[in-house]
Amino acid sequence: MTNAGSTVHAGHAASPLAPEWLQVPADLNALHEPMWAGSVDRNSAGALTVGGVDVQELKEQFGTPLFVMDEADFRARARAFKDSFDAAFADICGGVDVYYAGKSFLCTAVVKWVEEEGLRLDTASGGELAVAARAGIAGERVALHGNNKSDAEITRALDMGLGRIVVDSLDELVRVGDIARASGRKAKVMLRLTPGVHAHTHEFIATAHEDQKFGLSMAADTTDQAGLSAAEEAVAAASAHPGIELLGLHCHIGSQIFEPDGFALAAEKLLRFLAAMQDKYSITMPELDLGGGYGIAYTPVDTPRPAAEIAAAMAAVVRSTCAELAIKAPRISIEPGRAIVGSTTFTLYEVGTLKTVRVDATAPDDGDADNNVTYPRRYVSVDGGMSDNARPVLYDADYSAVLASRTSMAAPQLSRVVGKHCESGDIVVRDVYLPGDVAAGDLLAVPGTGAYCWALSSNYNYLARPGVVAVRDGSSRLIVRGETEEDLLNRDMGA
Repeated sequence: MTNAGSTVHAGHAASPLAPEWLQVPADLNALHEPMWAGSVDRNSAGALTVGGVDVQELKEQFGTPLFVMDEADFRARARAFKDSFDAAFADICGGVDVYYAGKSFLCTAVVKWVEEEGLRLDTASGGELAVAARAGIAGERVALHGNNKSDAEITRALDMGLGRIVVDSLDELVRVGDIARASGRKAKVMLRLTPGVHAHTHEFIATAHEDQKFGLSMAADTTDQAGLSAAEEAVAAASAHPGIELLGLHCHIGSQIFEPDGFALAAEKLLRFLAAMQDKYSITMPELDLGGGYGIAYTPVDTPRPAAEIAAAMAAVVRSTCAELAIKAPRISIEPGRAIVGSTTFTLYEVGTLKTVRVDATAPDDGDADNNVTYPRRYVSVDGGMSDNARPVLYDADYSAVLASRTSMAAPQLSRVVGKHCESGDIVVRDVYLPGDVAAGDLLAVPGTGAYCWALSSNYNYLARPGVVAVRDGSSRLIVRGETEEDLLNRDMGA
């Protein structure tokens, strides 16, 4: 990635208001490669480009805010997961089924890319099933998740011939089986278990601990006379229900995880449980889904692992555990979402109002807490906000940003990128060093917004949700049209 018009600021003092992890960049115009799609660069004029297209052109054609996606990068990341896991597991179970987690970002174009790159699709609602159906993907290549599936969603899944329904509770297991049986069919089911593996992540995106809404506990129920866990009760019920074809087990330990250890431990625990259940109930469960949750770089200190490294660590545990238990390895599947789409996309904003405030802080290297001085923090307002990126307010998620429409020789200034909503928590990037001459009309780019930004977007304050543009080989096209005010008013039924 080139750094046209670059300037070095090594030695510029960090602001005492900045978090410890945030360092003053040596070059404000440089692009930290792990955070960006492969084709993002700067042209000779210093403007950001993606797929050879200047962001100014994108702004003029599609407006801002705008989600800008590198299609070739999406395809490359999808292929990397498929190829890496197939290679790592070739001698164990003949390869891996990779389900793209559609909840991260879904539209019909993405479904087609997923299918063309050899992946399957993971959905979590009737609406996501509708997108899958419109895109034309075969039902057998689609999975349905969700802790509270409606009867209509279950029926739709059966009508589409889904390859798997991931069941989340004993109650749901019975409903799925009964609905399938009533229509003369069998539902292909996987049981979602909570293996008790705690990922180091935000409480609301850690999904393997017991005290949460997802999954069947593997812990023995001491209040039950038989002492069976909910997971074992589900295996027994599923294997006996005439409307259920029990494919196997599923787990998902959390999101934005960087180390492979948790995935490996979860794999070992589920394999041991699978072997015990197969022996006890004289059944075969041919599949094991180890979920997703692989992290990406949102800031320069994030250290995502390559797909091949994760695959190798997981394969080693599956290989050794199956050998120890003397069982045939089940077919493994995984569910990456963020790790495929997250870094493919940045959000393009236009700068509006700017202001600088003075904030009290203890002077550096001063042990006297009463000896406070004030330091500047600049607020840079953009034309979007929490309506197009709710993750900072939901999860205290950190992001980064760069000046996108030009390069700058100005000194770095600690800044907070905020939106235009009537909320003090409407923060897009909590702390970032931006050039001191950023001004109204400049364009900013926030990387890593492909996952859970458009998907969580809202119309708060009646802002229209942005469009999504895919760029490839010097051309761009809308894959999701941005909303208009007319769209917002169409559902208003009047007085």
